[in-house]
Amino acid sequence: MTTIGRDGGPGALRALRAEWTKLRTEPGTAWILIAICLLTVAVGAGTAATTRCGAGCTIEPTRVSLTGIEVSQAVVAVLAVLVISGEYSTGMIRVTLTAMPRRWTALAAKAAVLTVLVLAAAAIAVAGSLAAGRLLLAGNGVTAASGIAADGPVLRAAAGAVLYLTLVGLLALGIATIVRDPAVATGAVLGSLYVPPVLALFLGSEPTWQHWIERYTPTNAGLAILNTTGLPGQVIGPWAGLGVLAAWAAGALLAAGVLLHVRDA
Repeated sequence: MTTIGRDGGPGALRALRAEWTKLRTEPGTAWILIAICLLTVAVGAGTAATTRCGAGCTIEPTRVSLTGIEVSQAVVAVLAVLVISGEYSTGMIRVTLTAMPRRWTALAAKAAVLTVLVLAAAAIAVAGSLAAGRLLLAGNGVTAASGIAADGPVLRAAAGAVLYLTLVGLLALGIATIVRDPAVATGAVLGSLYVPPVLALFLGSEPTWQHWIERYTPTNAGLAILNTTGLPGQVIGPWAGLGVLAAWAAGALLAAGVLLHVRDA
Protein backbone atom coordinates (compact mmCIF):
# COMPACT_ATOMS: atom_id res chain seq x y z
CA MET A 1 0.00 0.00 0.00
CA THR A 2 1.22 3.48 -0.76
CA THR A 3 1.98 5.62 2.27
CA ILE A 4 2.03 9.35 2.86
CA GLY A 5 5.35 11.13 2.65
CA ARG A 6 6.81 13.10 5.60
CA ASP A 7 5.93 16.33 3.86
CA GLY A 8 2.25 15.42 4.16
CA GLY A 9 1.87 14.64 0.47
CA PRO A 10 1.94 11.31 -1.32
CA GLY A 11 5.15 10.32 -3.07
CA ALA A 12 4.83 9.75 -6.79
CA LEU A 13 7.51 7.05 -6.64
CA ARG A 14 5.64 5.23 -3.89
CA ALA A 15 2.46 5.48 -5.94
CA LEU A 16 4.21 3.95 -8.94
CA ARG A 17 5.58 1.11 -6.82
CA ALA A 18 2.15 0.44 -5.35
CA GLU A 19 0.43 0.37 -8.74
CA TRP A 20 3.17 -1.80 -10.22
CA THR A 21 2.86 -4.26 -7.34
CA LYS A 22 -0.92 -4.44 -7.68
CA LEU A 23 -0.89 -5.00 -11.41
CA ARG A 24 2.08 -7.38 -11.35
CA THR A 25 0.47 -9.60 -8.73
CA GLU A 26 -2.87 -9.80 -10.54
CA PRO A 27 -3.00 -13.40 -11.85
CA GLY A 28 -4.40 -12.41 -15.23
CA THR A 29 -1.98 -9.60 -16.12
CA ALA A 30 0.78 -11.79 -17.55
CA TRP A 31 -1.71 -13.83 -19.57
CA ILE A 32 -3.29 -10.71 -21.00
CA LEU A 33 0.09 -9.35 -22.08
CA ILE A 34 0.96 -12.69 -23.69
CA ALA A 35 -2.44 -12.66 -25.43
CA ILE A 36 -1.71 -9.20 -26.87
CA CYS A 37 1.52 -10.48 -28.42
CA LEU A 38 0.18 -13.79 -29.69
CA LEU A 39 -3.09 -12.43 -31.06
CA THR A 40 -1.40 -9.57 -32.90
CA VAL A 41 1.13 -11.86 -34.55
CA ALA A 42 -1.34 -14.67 -35.28
CA VAL A 43 -3.95 -12.47 -36.98
CA GLY A 44 -1.32 -10.55 -38.93
CA ALA A 45 0.40 -13.76 -40.04
CA GLY A 46 -2.92 -15.33 -41.01
CA THR A 47 -3.84 -12.31 -43.10
CA ALA A 48 -0.43 -12.24 -44.76
CA ALA A 49 -0.60 -15.98 -45.50
CA THR A 50 -3.86 -15.56 -47.40
CA THR A 51 -2.86 -12.41 -49.30
CA ARG A 52 -1.79 -12.86 -52.90
CA CYS A 53 -0.18 -10.25 -55.11
CA GLY A 54 0.08 -10.30 -58.88
CA ALA A 55 0.70 -7.75 -61.60
CA GLY A 56 -0.31 -4.24 -60.62
CA CYS A 57 -0.51 -5.14 -56.95
CA THR A 58 -1.53 -2.18 -54.78
CA ILE A 59 -1.71 -3.74 -51.32
CA GLU A 60 0.12 -2.21 -48.38
CA PRO A 61 2.32 -5.01 -47.02
CA THR A 62 2.98 -3.24 -43.74
CA ARG A 63 -0.69 -2.67 -43.04
CA VAL A 64 -1.48 -6.28 -43.97
CA SER A 65 1.19 -7.51 -41.55
CA LEU A 66 -0.20 -5.34 -38.76
CA THR A 67 -3.85 -6.33 -39.22
CA GLY A 68 -3.72 -8.00 -35.81
CA ILE A 69 -3.56 -4.57 -34.17
CA GLU A 70 -7.26 -4.14 -34.92
CA VAL A 71 -8.03 -7.29 -32.92
CA SER A 72 -5.53 -7.09 -30.07
CA GLN A 73 -6.63 -3.54 -29.22
CA ALA A 74 -9.63 -5.17 -27.55
CA VAL A 75 -7.31 -7.12 -25.25
CA VAL A 76 -5.40 -3.92 -24.43
CA ALA A 77 -8.71 -2.29 -23.56
CA VAL A 78 -9.63 -5.16 -21.23
CA LEU A 79 -6.29 -4.82 -19.42
CA ALA A 80 -6.81 -1.08 -19.01
CA VAL A 81 -10.32 -1.56 -17.65
CA LEU A 82 -9.05 -4.06 -15.09
CA VAL A 83 -6.46 -1.57 -13.85
CA ILE A 84 -9.17 0.60 -12.28
CA SER A 85 -12.54 -1.13 -12.50
CA GLY A 86 -11.32 -4.18 -10.62
CA GLU A 87 -10.65 -1.97 -7.61
CA TYR A 88 -14.12 -0.49 -7.77
CA SER A 89 -15.76 -3.91 -7.96
CA THR A 90 -13.85 -5.20 -4.92
CA GLY A 91 -13.96 -1.98 -2.90
CA MET A 92 -10.15 -1.74 -2.89
CA ILE A 93 -10.40 1.70 -4.45
CA ARG A 94 -11.19 3.10 -0.99
CA VAL A 95 -7.94 1.69 0.35
CA THR A 96 -6.02 3.09 -2.61
CA LEU A 97 -7.47 6.57 -2.22
CA THR A 98 -6.98 6.53 1.55
CA ALA A 99 -3.31 5.76 1.08
CA MET A 100 -3.08 8.16 -1.87
CA PRO A 101 -5.24 11.22 -1.07
CA ARG A 102 -3.98 13.07 -4.14
CA ARG A 103 -6.20 11.33 -6.61
CA TRP A 104 -4.58 12.85 -9.67
CA THR A 105 -1.32 11.23 -8.56
CA ALA A 106 -3.05 7.87 -8.14
CA LEU A 107 -4.53 8.06 -11.64
CA ALA A 108 -1.22 9.20 -13.12
CA ALA A 109 0.56 6.25 -11.48
CA LYS A 110 -1.97 3.81 -12.93
CA ALA A 111 -1.56 5.41 -16.36
CA ALA A 112 2.24 5.26 -16.16
CA VAL A 113 2.37 1.58 -15.18
CA LEU A 114 -0.18 0.68 -17.85
CA THR A 115 1.82 2.62 -20.45
CA VAL A 116 5.05 0.76 -19.69
CA LEU A 117 3.39 -2.66 -19.84
CA VAL A 118 1.48 -1.99 -23.06
CA LEU A 119 4.51 -0.39 -24.72
CA ALA A 120 6.59 -3.49 -24.01
CA ALA A 121 3.94 -5.95 -25.17
CA ALA A 122 3.09 -3.88 -28.24
CA ALA A 123 6.75 -3.58 -29.28
CA ILE A 124 7.14 -7.37 -29.19
CA ALA A 125 3.83 -7.88 -31.01
CA VAL A 126 4.60 -5.39 -33.77
CA ALA A 127 8.12 -6.72 -34.34
CA GLY A 128 6.82 -10.28 -34.55
CA SER A 129 4.00 -9.29 -36.91
CA LEU A 130 6.31 -7.46 -39.31
CA ALA A 131 8.80 -10.32 -39.34
CA ALA A 132 6.10 -12.91 -40.00
CA GLY A 133 4.40 -10.72 -42.58
CA ARG A 134 7.58 -10.07 -44.52
CA LEU A 135 8.34 -13.79 -44.70
CA LEU A 136 4.82 -14.87 -45.67
CA LEU A 137 4.13 -12.06 -48.12
CA ALA A 138 7.42 -12.64 -49.92
CA GLY A 139 6.33 -16.23 -50.48
CA ASN A 140 3.05 -14.97 -51.96
CA GLY A 141 4.63 -12.76 -54.59
CA VAL A 142 4.80 -9.50 -52.65
CA THR A 143 8.24 -8.12 -53.43
CA ALA A 144 9.86 -4.71 -53.64
CA ALA A 145 8.54 -4.47 -57.20
CA SER A 146 5.01 -4.92 -55.85
CA GLY A 147 5.14 -1.65 -53.99
CA ILE A 148 6.51 -2.50 -50.57
CA ALA A 149 7.07 0.79 -48.80
CA ALA A 150 10.53 2.11 -48.09
CA ASP A 151 12.13 1.54 -44.72
CA GLY A 152 11.21 5.02 -43.45
CA PRO A 153 7.42 4.60 -43.75
CA VAL A 154 7.65 1.05 -42.40
CA LEU A 155 9.55 2.19 -39.31
CA ARG A 156 7.06 5.01 -38.81
CA ALA A 157 4.15 2.60 -39.08
CA ALA A 158 5.83 0.19 -36.65
CA ALA A 159 6.50 2.87 -34.06
CA GLY A 160 3.04 4.29 -34.62
CA ALA A 161 1.41 0.89 -34.11
CA VAL A 162 3.11 0.58 -30.72
CA LEU A 163 1.93 4.07 -29.78
CA TYR A 164 -1.55 3.31 -31.10
CA LEU A 165 -2.04 0.35 -28.76
CA THR A 166 -0.65 2.37 -25.86
CA LEU A 167 -3.05 5.25 -26.51
CA VAL A 168 -5.95 2.79 -26.78
CA GLY A 169 -4.99 1.57 -23.32
CA LEU A 170 -4.97 5.11 -21.92
CA LEU A 171 -8.30 5.88 -23.57
CA ALA A 172 -9.76 2.75 -22.02
CA LEU A 173 -8.32 3.65 -18.61
CA GLY A 174 -9.96 7.06 -18.78
CA ILE A 175 -13.34 5.65 -19.81
CA ALA A 176 -13.16 2.92 -17.14
CA THR A 177 -12.39 5.50 -14.45
CA ILE A 178 -15.37 7.56 -15.53
CA VAL A 179 -17.79 4.61 -15.73
CA ARG A 180 -16.34 2.51 -12.84
CA ASP A 181 -18.44 -0.60 -13.52
CA PRO A 182 -16.20 -3.21 -15.28
CA ALA A 183 -18.84 -4.63 -17.64
CA VAL A 184 -20.23 -1.24 -18.66
CA ALA A 185 -16.73 0.19 -19.05
CA THR A 186 -15.63 -2.70 -21.27
CA GLY A 187 -18.73 -2.28 -23.45
CA ALA A 188 -18.20 1.46 -23.72
CA VAL A 189 -14.56 1.10 -24.70
CA LEU A 190 -15.17 -1.63 -27.27
CA GLY A 191 -18.06 0.37 -28.68
CA SER A 192 -15.84 3.43 -29.11
CA LEU A 193 -13.26 1.28 -30.93
CA TYR A 194 -15.42 -0.85 -33.20
CA VAL A 195 -18.71 0.97 -33.82
CA PRO A 196 -17.33 3.98 -35.77
CA PRO A 197 -15.58 1.83 -38.43
CA VAL A 198 -18.82 -0.08 -39.00
CA LEU A 199 -20.76 3.17 -39.26
CA ALA A 200 -18.27 4.48 -41.81
CA LEU A 201 -18.96 1.45 -43.99
CA PHE A 202 -22.71 2.04 -43.89
CA LEU A 203 -22.40 5.76 -44.60
CA GLY A 204 -20.93 5.39 -48.07
CA SER A 205 -23.88 7.32 -49.47
CA GLU A 206 -23.26 10.13 -46.97
CA PRO A 207 -19.71 11.25 -47.77
CA THR A 208 -19.78 14.19 -45.36
CA TRP A 209 -20.57 12.01 -42.34
CA GLN A 210 -18.26 9.26 -43.53
CA HIS A 211 -15.43 11.77 -43.89
CA TRP A 212 -16.08 13.10 -40.38
CA ILE A 213 -16.02 9.61 -38.84
CA GLU A 214 -12.85 8.62 -40.64
CA ARG A 215 -11.12 11.84 -39.64
CA TYR A 216 -12.20 12.38 -36.04
CA THR A 217 -13.05 9.06 -34.36
CA PRO A 218 -10.37 7.22 -32.35
CA THR A 219 -9.99 4.02 -34.36
CA ASN A 220 -10.46 5.36 -37.87
CA ALA A 221 -8.12 8.30 -37.36
CA GLY A 222 -5.59 6.46 -35.21
CA LEU A 223 -5.11 3.57 -37.62
CA ALA A 224 -4.02 6.02 -40.32
CA ILE A 225 -0.57 5.69 -38.73
CA LEU A 226 -0.31 2.27 -40.43
CA ASN A 227 -0.61 3.72 -43.95
CA THR A 228 2.65 3.67 -45.90
CA THR A 229 1.52 4.35 -49.47
CA GLY A 230 -0.90 6.74 -51.18
CA LEU A 231 -0.70 9.22 -48.32
CA PRO A 232 -1.76 12.32 -50.33
CA GLY A 233 -5.14 10.70 -51.03
CA GLN A 234 -5.86 9.76 -47.41
CA VAL A 235 -8.57 11.49 -45.36
CA ILE A 236 -6.03 12.25 -42.63
CA GLY A 237 -2.27 11.94 -42.39
CA PRO A 238 -0.56 9.27 -40.26
CA TRP A 239 0.70 11.46 -37.41
CA ALA A 240 -2.34 13.71 -37.51
CA GLY A 241 -4.55 10.63 -37.16
CA LEU A 242 -2.54 9.39 -34.21
CA GLY A 243 -2.84 12.87 -32.75
CA VAL A 244 -6.63 12.58 -32.89
CA LEU A 245 -6.47 9.36 -30.87
CA ALA A 246 -4.07 11.02 -28.42
CA ALA A 247 -6.55 13.87 -28.00
CA TRP A 248 -9.36 11.40 -27.24
CA ALA A 249 -7.15 9.61 -24.70
CA ALA A 250 -6.08 12.88 -23.07
CA GLY A 251 -9.68 14.08 -22.90
CA ALA A 252 -10.85 10.83 -21.32
CA LEU A 253 -8.06 10.93 -18.72
CA LEU A 254 -8.72 14.59 -17.95
CA ALA A 255 -12.43 13.93 -17.41
CA ALA A 256 -11.56 10.84 -15.35
CA GLY A 257 -9.21 12.83 -13.15
CA VAL A 258 -11.78 15.53 -12.52
CA LEU A 259 -14.50 13.01 -11.63
CA LEU A 260 -12.12 10.99 -9.47
CA HIS A 261 -11.29 14.18 -7.60
CA VAL A 262 -14.82 15.45 -7.01
CA ARG A 263 -16.87 12.34 -6.31
CA ASP A 264 -16.83 9.74 -3.57
CA ALA A 265 -14.92 6.51 -4.08
